[in-house]
Amino acid sequence: MVSTPVLYWLPGAPEFRDRLAAFRARPSWDLAVALANSRLDFLATNALDEANRQAFPNGPGQEIAGDTIRLAILGSSTVAHLHAGIRVAALRRGLFVSTYEANYGQYWQELQDKGSMLHRFQPTAVLFTLDAYHLLAGVNPSWQAQDADVALAELCGHIECCWTCAREAFHCPILHQTPLPVFPALLGNNEHRLPGSRSWLIQQLNMRLREMSDHARVELMAVDDRAAQDGVRVWHDPALWHRTKQEISPVVTPVYGELVGRLLAAARGRSAKCMVLDLDNTVWGGVIGDDGMDGIVLGQGSALGEAFLSVQRYAKELTQRGVILAVCSKNDEANALEAFEKHPEMVLRREDISSFVVNWNDKATNLRIVARELNIGLDALVFVDDNPFERDLVRRELPMVAVPEVPDDPALVPQCLADAGYFESLSITQEDRTRTQQYSSNRERVALQAAATDLSSYLRSLEMQLLWRRFDRVGLKRTVQLINKTNQFNLTTRRYSEDDVVAIMDDDRAFALQLRLLDKFGDNGIIGIVIGRIQSEDVLLIDTWLMSCRVLGRQVELATLNLVAGQARSLGAERLIGEYLPTSKNGMVRDHYSNYGFSMLESKPDGASRWVLELAKFTPVDNFIEVREG
Repeated sequence: MVSTPVLYWLPGAPEFRDRLAAFRARPSWDLAVALANSRLDFLATNALDEANRQAFPNGPGQEIAGDTIRLAILGSSTVAHLHAGIRVAALRRGLFVSTYEANYGQYWQELQDKGSMLHRFQPTAVLFTLDAYHLLAGVNPSWQAQDADVALAELCGHIECCWTCAREAFHCPILHQTPLPVFPALLGNNEHRLPGSRSWLIQQLNMRLREMSDHARVELMAVDDRAAQDGVRVWHDPALWHRTKQEISPVVTPVYGELVGRLLAAARGRSAKCMVLDLDNTVWGGVIGDDGMDGIVLGQGSALGEAFLSVQRYAKELTQRGVILAVCSKNDEANALEAFEKHPEMVLRREDISSFVVNWNDKATNLRIVARELNIGLDALVFVDDNPFERDLVRRELPMVAVPEVPDDPALVPQCLADAGYFESLSITQEDRTRTQQYSSNRERVALQAAATDLSSYLRSLEMQLLWRRFDRVGLKRTVQLINKTNQFNLTTRRYSEDDVVAIMDDDRAFALQLRLLDKFGDNGIIGIVIGRIQSEDVLLIDTWLMSCRVLGRQVELATLNLVAGQARSLGAERLIGEYLPTSKNGMVRDHYSNYGFSMLESKPDGASRWVLELAKFTPVDNFIEVREG
């Protein structure tokens, strides 16, 4: 008897039927998202998907117009039962996904035929789900190693051709599901000594896919890893395969959809950025205010103490790959700080924490402070607390904050957070690795500003340098990451894939700049992106202008405008056109162009606007930043 994997980190849905009925009677996008953020099984997932598609057949409207996705599912087996799980997982993240499924076994033919329904659908993302039976048809266990190598190379070549065809046709992100290891062993523990074994070749193929995907900029969906965790027989039912050709068992489709949803969300900057930790009975055992630093349960020699250490280690490792760490606790600040600074068994130290909010206010209020201090949205936070009351309070007061149902046993918390996938990422950059240090340096800047007698003296004392360079392949991943993650200071919120960015790099009628800010406290990393395109003989459109909110208020915007004007002139432009396209998050830049000397050309009822700057009348504005190429 095998257990069905569930979305156990999400809260239960005891009143799901009543809430679904209320949604059907009075559709609301926010209610749909709230329903999706419940622990739904296969049947409940299908019911919500059906209701949501009836309520919003074309999406919920303009408020998420930039986050609608047309996903083509190109499979070699039956995949119709996967759609609902994918759409609901996307809904969970505020995304609207419409799906298209190629005719059974016709993925290659539809890719090749430009008149096919696939090409008419014009997907903005493609998922290949090629099953193991299809891929390894014709494999012979009597093969020698050389024969198996040739077959594997041909198979990999076919997959790469599929990726290339999809990318050239649609210029969109490509996802590829690893095939499940469904074949029984023929030799046993030493299966690798039978080169023609399908059981061994599927393992070899999945290893090759990981190498190939890195070079081809394809995002893998590692269902083989997840099946190894849950059990292959949970994910694949041989009887169902023979009856219906379903490689993925219907009971796991909510989890399958979740894996797809994470990748789609990560590509659009919808992954969380910050993990916020409670302290008592979350980071250590006991209550430090009552038990004192010496009385808390933490460290070697105690099973429970070692379990809390594992939570801290996981949090520390997340910071080392770019996740921001914060603390939100009801406690006396001095007591809490003492543990971080003096307890010999603590893995986490004060310098690992980018926002430390410890007082007796309610957790919802303090989470707002955390978001404000870090200059990120509340929807970028994941709040980890052992107390069910606190979790429920935050869910009710701040529904945009992710609040996992962490297990009571701290030993199980790291795996729960990993399974929840809040911090799914498609790549890792140098800026990610140094993010904690960047926030630490920012605290020093804030302290200096508080001590300065006026803003001018503070800005001058920072000794800032703005280094600019054209887009290049070295910084490609960080460039794409910023374009797809930045939401607040982003005038147009246009999202571009790596292929799109490469095309911009090759366009001699455009300039694409990445901006890096240095000051006396250190390197802030790449903090800005500007893309300009020549529209006519003398007009340049600012297609994209986005900046990290961490550097606002330091005159970086002024320095950037001076730079953009110079770049436009070098391309022969006499006028700059700036656009503002409103979203639910970029209201802070609504008046950006008017504040910097642009005149309005057009204002639309939806809040969008176009602005013009005559370069002949523009004089670069002095500021406290040295701008140079580098």
